[in-house]
Amino acid sequence: MTTVLIADDQPLQRFGSRMLLESQDDMTVVGEAANGSEAVRLTAELHPDVVLMDIRMPGLDGIEATRRITAAGDRTRILIVTTFDLDEYAYAGLRAGASGFLVKDAQPEELLAGIRAVATGDAVVAPSLTRRLLDAYVHHLPAGPSSEALPQEDPRLASLTDREREILTVIGKGWTNTEIATRLHLTESTVKTHVGRILAKTGSRDRIQAVILAYDTKLVQTS
Repeated sequence: MTTVLIADDQPLQRFGSRMLLESQDDMTVVGEAANGSEAVRLTAELHPDVVLMDIRMPGLDGIEATRRITAAGDRTRILIVTTFDLDEYAYAGLRAGASGFLVKDAQPEELLAGIRAVATGDAVVAPSLTRRLLDAYVHHLPAGPSSEALPQEDPRLASLTDREREILTVIGKGWTNTEIATRLHLTESTVKTHVGRILAKTGSRDRIQAVILAYDTKLVQTS
């Protein structure tokens, strides 16, 4: 059973989300928060598997709430709700530790699939949106060391095998497990094993944080 906390300042939005989630046999809503401060407090009390986090809320916003929840080291994962015209908030959400993003008007099946994906840490939510965000996100990255700095100099990559480094690179390019398996001639179960080891070795919370790592360490070059 996946437990979910809904953080949104709109009562009707919370009500609609609760009705949808509780119609599923594998999900239950354990709480609701009308602002970021409540979301942080209730997450610490209830330890939900997933927080469905709105960005724009009064007082403490969803980005700062995400940062505080992930910094606390709880197993809870954050699924941020965003819109195409709020990309700048999505960049901040990536850095804050969010595990995925959905557009505000996502279809019910997309929302449910997104929550399940984030709960397992298995796949990047809404690949087309994630890729779009990352394409824009890389242009907001601070200038790193000189181009002479090689990826292997980063200690987070030191323990990766050549195959794991290759897979981390294509994860950074937004490839799904199916795409990786097809293009690298591997089984999906083997890809999942490699991804799990990459996350463990690099200390990445989930796949989207591995994407950020690939960019930060220059495994994936910005154009």
